[in-house]
Parts: sequence; C-alpha cells; structure tokens
Amino acid sequence: MLEDYGVSHFEEPCPYWELEQTREVTTALDIDVTGGEQDCEIPTWRRMIDMRAVDVIQPDVCYLGGLTRTLRVAELGAEAGLPCTPHCANLSMVTLFTMHLLGAIDNAGKYLEFSIEGPDYYPWQEGLFRDTPYSIVDGKATIPDGPGWGVEIDEAWLQKAAYQISEAE
Repeated sequence: MLEDYGVSHFEEPCPYWELEQTREVTTALDIDVTGGEQDCEIPTWRRMIDMRAVDVIQPDVCYLGGLTRTLRVAELGAEAGLPCTPHCANLSMVTLFTMHLLGAIDNAGKYLEFSIEGPDYYPWQEGLFRDTPYSIVDGKATIPDGPGWGVEIDEAWLQKAAYQISEAE
C-alpha cells in the first residue's frame, strides 16, 4: 500500500531495538526504510549497518552524544553506501546541528527532517532564537553561516528557562 500511494520512505517501522524485524521490512519493500534515531551505541550502529537493517541511517546528534559520534556513524554508513538523513525532532539546536552535519558529510540524504510542530506541541522552543535561523525556500534549507552555529539564543528566553544541575556522588 505504501508503494501504491507513492510514499518515499517508511521511518522506523518496528520497535527500534528489533533490528531483525526492521530488516525484514527493508527487504520486503521497494521504498526506503529508515531508522536509528533512538540508537546511541556505536556497536548497535555497526550491527544495523552491517546487516542492512535500513536503507537510510537516521542518527540523532543529541541522542547519540554529539557531532563526533554522529560523524562516526555517518562515516560507517558512507563506507557501506548508505545515505544519512539525521533525526531532528524540533526547531531547537538539534535542527541546527543536523543542518551543519548534513553540510559536512558526503553521504547526506536527500531530506532534512524539519519539524512542523509549533508552540502548541513544543512551547519551550518559542522565542529561543533572537532571529529565526531557519530559511526554507523552494524546499531547500539554508545553513546558517554566522559565528558558532550561526544563531544567537535570545536572552529573554534564557532568563525564563529552568535550570537544573546534576552532580555525580
């Protein structure tokens, strides 16, 4: 049915830890199966890529622990000939990290996961940036090119934010 209706990809069709089940779906369909957004361990990524559980890898920069580890996963995917379309669930820094990542890797997928959920769904993201850093024109995103990540966090947003400090004992 997905193929009949022109769906281009099927994201995480099975529980993310069930790589064998996901592989069955990948093998059965002629559309791209994507996954990995919740995986944070490099050995799991190696296994997922080696067994071709998905057609497109979707690491999440924040879930995976930063750019260095995400670049490693993208590299593993590139070595296997798999495109990388990272997961980014909201219009916070994760989307900016993802945009910069896509601009830096050779196996960038053809999409940017760009959240359409607004302040009703993610109220905390409202007013986060001094100026809106996202520019989508004719279906293409522009990567901010200013200092750092190309954005400034709004001081008023920071003043209203809740802070929590965690310490190891």
